[in-house]
Amino acid sequence: MSTKENRTETARLDERRSFLIKTGIAGGVYASAGLLPLGSVSYAKSGGTLSMLIQPEVPTLASYMSTSMPVGQAASKVYDGLLEYNFDLSPRPCLAESYSISKDGKTITFKIRKGVTFHDGKPLTAEDARYSIMEVLAQIHPRGKGNFSLISSAEVPDSHTLVLKLSSPSPSMIMAFSGYESPILPKHLFAGTDIKNHPNANAPIGTGPFKFTEWKRGQFIRLDKNENYWSAGEPKIDRIVISTIPDSSTRSAVLEKGEAHIAGFGAVPYNDAARLAKLPSLEVTRQGYEMFSPIGELDFNTRVKPFDDKRVRQAISYAIDRKFIAENVWFGFARPATGPISSNFKASGLYTDQVKRYDVPDAMQRAEKLLDQAGYPKKAGGQRMEITLDVTPYGEEWQRFGEYVAQRLATLGIKATIRYEDVATWLKRTYTDFDFQVTANWLNTFADPVLGVHRLYHSEEIIPGTVFKNAARWSSPRTDQLMNLAKVEPDPKKRAAYYHEFQKILTEEVPVAWCVEILFPTVTSRKFKKSIDSAVGLAGNFRSTVS
Repeated sequence: MSTKENRTETARLDERRSFLIKTGIAGGVYASAGLLPLGSVSYAKSGGTLSMLIQPEVPTLASYMSTSMPVGQAASKVYDGLLEYNFDLSPRPCLAESYSISKDGKTITFKIRKGVTFHDGKPLTAEDARYSIMEVLAQIHPRGKGNFSLISSAEVPDSHTLVLKLSSPSPSMIMAFSGYESPILPKHLFAGTDIKNHPNANAPIGTGPFKFTEWKRGQFIRLDKNENYWSAGEPKIDRIVISTIPDSSTRSAVLEKGEAHIAGFGAVPYNDAARLAKLPSLEVTRQGYEMFSPIGELDFNTRVKPFDDKRVRQAISYAIDRKFIAENVWFGFARPATGPISSNFKASGLYTDQVKRYDVPDAMQRAEKLLDQAGYPKKAGGQRMEITLDVTPYGEEWQRFGEYVAQRLATLGIKATIRYEDVATWLKRTYTDFDFQVTANWLNTFADPVLGVHRLYHSEEIIPGTVFKNAARWSSPRTDQLMNLAKVEPDPKKRAAYYHEFQKILTEEVPVAWCVEILFPTVTSRKFKKSIDSAVGLAGNFRSTVS
């Protein structure tokens, strides 16, 4: 590094240290950079500042066009939604103080709360909600089309009433109105503009309990208390400072020292989460992921060799020991997956385990036979083929998972070269260029299959440039039909039957090797309470957080 670069870096770190000290965030967050020893600065004794770790780094605050979990965790403090959700997934009021659904299921009416203002002082009206849903989310949000495609019209009979008219009943739609999933934007700022490149995309103005104040790329995002928040007496804390620490051991260390207060979604290594749970200053919870139902998997590019042959896909699915990785990669914070729908949907009847199973005693023998049948016999030296295995850059456990997969495939005669790239490059490779063979990945399946499953397997969801869609590019007329029928079927038994057939077909065709249902741990400081108070957990707005 040149002398000039050294001076620039020193100035940048000094600025960061100065800010953190002024706001009450201990410099230990950046101890790995050699700034301050852990514990050298006492923390916000008033309890006014919550230090939140998000990993990987937040790429944008435009949550209306990105479903990346780092984005959702940060922007949800600024943008409220019409509803929030209890741990049992029942809706509760937010910007909509009430809602009603007509008997035929084709009309949803929201009563918009009065006296709410955006952070720039302009009042919230039902027109802001209509605009956000119909002209933004339904158009550019990665899940917006699936969430809101059945809305035939949206009416605003008065300034605080929004009426959504549906072409068919939509059992899932009422689950799509959280601030994380469907942020309500200020129409007066966004209407008639290039919303994808709007200046407020990364300087958001919402109605949430915290106002965007500052973003130093690579350092921190600062959100300050909204003094004019609609809920009296909230928020309880003065500030949230969001940071990213690339090194996982440092993330664990600053939580242990009390220099950061909350982290989840894999930001804390799973083995460390089990250890930190034993400390009196911290608690570890699995609550707050009820809305997400995440599944860790291997996504095959079914349009390229060798994964255009389902026998190869099946062979690799047989090779994965799901129980082993649940216990040794996720340290018990996971359970084996059986297919595209999480077992969290068992209570609703939508899930079935009566499908083609890959966790069988002779799995490796079946895999060997399938590869032979597919025309990939072992050559001299025992090798069948070479592939590239991409790994999602969302934590070190994924690197370990990739290494495990490579080792297992080697026993079958498949040489897998692991490729690990930054988030932006991986997203572009996977969802824009489709320039991959197989990639480790994890996707949320959410509170209803319409919200989180259809986007991954429907023909209409093969959309280059839109992330967390159908990267496998697999589809069939029958599964499209089953998803279309289930989307509008009000009868629970008929709906379950559609999804059971859907799961049977998918697990036979295996465009994805479903590996584990992830049970994320969230580590929180006991100095702060009630941060995790809803089914979206860390992607909630933290208005109830107290110290």
